[in-house]
Amino acid sequence: MTIDRIGHVEPISPNRKAGRSERAGGNDKADTINLSMEAMEKAERYQVLELIRSAPELDEARIVELRQKIEDPSYMNEKVINATAENIVNAWFA
Repeated sequence: MTIDRIGHVEPISPNRKAGRSERAGGNDKADTINLSMEAMEKAERYQVLELIRSAPELDEARIVELRQKIEDPSYMNEKVINATAENIVNAWFA
């Protein structure tokens, strides 16, 4: 009795290992992650909510006091303007 091959099958070779033909460390491709637009939007919302939660509470009395000082012409002098400008620059570059 003769058994013929069914389809293309490589004969067993003692020099060839079964499995992948590539070496384990030979792949130079880096792993990547792709995020959907929905995931990016949710991450942005989460960051905004965390900023809001970490913001200090508003002191209404202090806001009223500062508005009164700004409206007072004797308060707005060169010293106050320079100190305010310096604080803004320091906050911007700090």
